[in-house]
Amino acid sequence: MSPPPPPLGRGRKRAAAHAFDAALDDAELAAARAALAQGRWQSARSLLARTGDDWDRRGHRVTVLAQEQYSAPWTRDWLLAEPDSADAAVLLALAQVYRALRGKEKPVRARESCQAAVTLAPADPTPWLGLLMLESALGAEAEVRRLFAEVRARYPDHHHAHHVMVARLAEHRSGTGADPLHEVYDFAIEAAERAPADSPLAILPVIAHAERYRVLAAAGHEPRDAAASGHWTGRRARQVMRSAFDWWLEWEQEGHPRRLVDLNFLAHAKVCEGRGAEAAALFHRIGEHATPSPWSYPDRDPYSAFRIARDTALGTT
Repeated sequence: MSPPPPPLGRGRKRAAAHAFDAALDDAELAAARAALAQGRWQSARSLLARTGDDWDRRGHRVTVLAQEQYSAPWTRDWLLAEPDSADAAVLLALAQVYRALRGKEKPVRARESCQAAVTLAPADPTPWLGLLMLESALGAEAEVRRLFAEVRARYPDHHHAHHVMVARLAEHRSGTGADPLHEVYDFAIEAAERAPADSPLAILPVIAHAERYRVLAAAGHEPRDAAASGHWTGRRARQVMRSAFDWWLEWEQEGHPRRLVDLNFLAHAKVCEGRGAEAAALFHRIGEHATPSPWSYPDRDPYSAFRIARDTALGTT
């Protein structure tokens, strides 16, 4: 039997007051997620059908829907109604991945769901993204790299997959201290250079810098206050930040489904760099669409960190 819908009420609204919305500014996605939470999977069906093979948007929408608490059981209902639905299989696969990452499902079950989705949707990078996310947290290095190659074979510029790889690579040699030649920087720069000129992967070196800071600060090699860290003020770091900000000014990519993820990382970098005016321009674009990363790095309350940084940059403190 499918689960009952989650309870509504004032207490639930208070608990979600400072929650981060993974849907970002995708109103259609938020509506479909709300319907799915009530067991109305037809809205998710229509949304994914409309999304088609816009792979970055599909990946974003599937991962957000998959995080909904009751996504897996409701999607099983969908599969019972439409056993050959590739969209349902992919959504169930990612839902199982998130359950496994939360310790609510055996990883082997999540892997089996992803492989079933691959069979129904061989050209879709999304089930491979699910496997990449799972193995990035639980698996061996060789398998992580293999899965990333599978994603890239289907869509070379996959935004989310590159972010997952950067976060994983940043963990390497966590105890060695600052290293301007660390492999995560080379990976990010090569990916940015390989991508088309208008690709948001141009921001990837900034992501790499933030992820490496997270690792170094957690290991005690950098101050736990990112703005007080020299990690953001070296010559190479300044060059990376300048190039990324210039790219944003030229291209902006207002239609990209995950652009607000990049803008949060870029705003965080500008705050740490002490470039208040540039940070303010980014905060205007972000509005209320904050993301937990990187404001939580290494162990801060992300909502408070974001609000303080934004209010300071905008002069509203």
